Amino acid sequence: MKGGGPREWRRSQCRHGGSSLEKWLRAQPDQPATITDLQTLIDRFADAYNHHRPHRSSPHRATPAAAYNNRPKAQPAGSRDGDTHTRVRHDRVDHTGVVTLRIGGRLHHIGIGRTHARTHVILLVEDLHVRVVAATTGQLLRELTIDTTRDYQPQYTKKPPNP
Repeated sequence: MKGGGPREWRRSQCRHGGSSLEKWLRAQPDQPATITDLQTLIDRFADAYNHHRPHRSSPHRATPAAAYNNRPKAQPAGSRDGDTHTRVRHDRVDHTGVVTLRIGGRLHHIGIGRTHARTHVILLVEDLHVRVVAATTGQLLRELTIDTTRDYQPQYTKKPPNP
């Protein structure tokens, strides 16, 4: 692999990673005369960079602080605070009207209906409770609780036969 080893890559990251700060500091009209003045400017930069400047690569151009605060945090061992599993998944309904979702290591096929074939959808998952929303219109297409004993989650459950 060209470009040196890991040590060279780290040096490169250090040189380029602080370029925003360096450019910002050079552009300041009042250059710091003391370490305290420099620290004040660095603190101002960090606040603007993390809390006020939208980030280009973040979804919805969220600030880095907002992205960090919205992520789940590690909990102490034995804590039950983080027991719910929530996620948002962007997908497309296949040509047969089904979208696939992995829960607990198993694939579950959720029937949406052939009328919604190839529709881009957003799956809002909270543990076993799933909402399927059309990505373009926001229309709720399906809401269900996953039956973990079945791979296919039918759109309509059949009624038992009359005795």
